[in-house]
Amino acid sequence: MKRVHVIGGKNHGKTTLVIDLIHELDDRGLRAGAIKHSHHHHELDIPRKDSYGHRESGAVVVGVLSPAMNALFWTGDAGASSESTNSAARYDTFASAMLGCDVVLVEGDSRTAAPKIEVCRAQFDTQSMADRLADVRAIVTDDEIRSELPILHRNDVPSIVDFLLRMLNDESSSSVGESCGEQRLLVNDFAKPQCGLEAFPEFSLRLQP
Repeated sequence: MKRVHVIGGKNHGKTTLVIDLIHELDDRGLRAGAIKHSHHHHELDIPRKDSYGHRESGAVVVGVLSPAMNALFWTGDAGASSESTNSAARYDTFASAMLGCDVVLVEGDSRTAAPKIEVCRAQFDTQSMADRLADVRAIVTDDEIRSELPILHRNDVPSIVDFLLRMLNDESSSSVGESCGEQRLLVNDFAKPQCGLEAFPEFSLRLQP
């Protein structure tokens, strides 16, 4: 999936920007997906509800189907290291549900290797993450900020979307932002442990004499 992370400090306006980007993508007839990344241990299911009881009883994955909304709950690896917890492989779990999306916006998660744009507000007097993260592609701001990266004005949402679409189109050939699992999903093959040519099913060609 074509994924871009919207990162930035607390109260810099990441959520508001993601919402504005989704509106603009929708206005253009594009399907947007969104993932909220959190470092905290949230209980997303509701205790004492049936689905919660199913999971507490040992179900690995629990689904909820209703006329209005559907959901899946599964438990993360509480003992995983910070590196594995934030690795691109975690996004495999969302890949099948988001294959129909033209763009997937991830709010947060600066650690995972993927294209990023940073929301930066000079009034908070904080150092830009772009100074230490090589995969930040642009800075979104309404302040006067000096940077070698492209500066996108916060209020010009159409121009930000134009930039994102060009960026993702340029990088899609190298599968930037896609883990091995996501690439295997595209060819419906989870048995292969590596990316590249091994991800494609084997075939043979026989010539008749």
